[in-house]
Amino acid sequence: MGAPHPVFPRGAALWAFLLASLGGVAGQPLGAEPMCTAQPLARYSITFTGKWSQASFPKQYPLFRPPAQWSSLLGAAHSSDYSLWRKDQYVSNGLREFAERGEAWALMREMEAAGERLQSVHGVFSAPAVPSGTGQTSSELEAHSRHSLVSFVVRIVPSPDWFVGVDSLDLCDGGSWREQVAMDLYPYDAGTDSGFTFSSPNFATVPQDTVTEITASSPSHPANSFYYPRLKALPPIAKVTLVRLRQSPRAFVPPALDLGVGGNEIVDSLPGECGSHPTLHTRDPAARHWRSEQTGAALACGHHSSGCWDTTWSWASNSDLSPLETLESKSLPRRLTPGGMPVT
Repeated sequence: MGAPHPVFPRGAALWAFLLASLGGVAGQPLGAEPMCTAQPLARYSITFTGKWSQASFPKQYPLFRPPAQWSSLLGAAHSSDYSLWRKDQYVSNGLREFAERGEAWALMREMEAAGERLQSVHGVFSAPAVPSGTGQTSSELEAHSRHSLVSFVVRIVPSPDWFVGVDSLDLCDGGSWREQVAMDLYPYDAGTDSGFTFSSPNFATVPQDTVTEITASSPSHPANSFYYPRLKALPPIAKVTLVRLRQSPRAFVPPALDLGVGGNEIVDSLPGECGSHPTLHTRDPAARHWRSEQTGAALACGHHSSGCWDTTWSWASNSDLSPLETLESKSLPRRLTPGGMPVT
């Protein structure tokens, strides 16, 4: 009768193999994006193009009070630890306010908090509203090798809680930054309002639902403004294009901010450089220093002698205040209409 086979060495070898295999992914969260080994910073232009025309979407197309248009664009460059929105998940309170009423303040606070607590948000960016269903708006953003994902939202106006956007688009491809990315966009329901049409009155969804894509057949109800049962799929309602920029970010230091302005107005004498710049908030986690070349009309548009324009003014802060705190010190309006006009 032969000697028994040694089982422990074989088991030990198998265990060592498993440990070696798992060791290659140690420290990387399950489901996280692949490690980006590109140079630390990359700058992109982002262009949002509305394709919401009466020819493409004739049913109940909004022509007045208000006509078809797009809210300001609001987004962030972030890591996999942060999610602005995601299909089949519940939206945050900030995104709910943005999707239903176009109020961006709470969503900005949530992004700020994510950057402070988890170091998961590298930069926040915005672009002015588009006053019609078709048209363009643009901005610039900065991505980091540890924060290479980009997400943004744009509210469909008018609508109950509908929006378009991108969830966690990775601008890094292994060891290099992607030169250009273009994506068609389709409508989503935030799951917080049960209205079927563009002009539906407020009808809260209780309990709150998750984010769902709106299609030609879903929701399956003839009253739905996007219900086109003869179509296999809706045409894209918008498009976004990101193009990598080669020039380095430029620092801009404005005159000292006058913190004496009170109320909910921003007067023409507000320090800063008026212009047509897009918005860019960038944050260097290592230096814990916010720097920004632009602040967008979505947050900084106030009362002017000749009206409120979708233009922007530039500023930079070398203090310990974040961009949001700096904006708050100027007593900006807490609520903005879809076109960027403050509600007083």
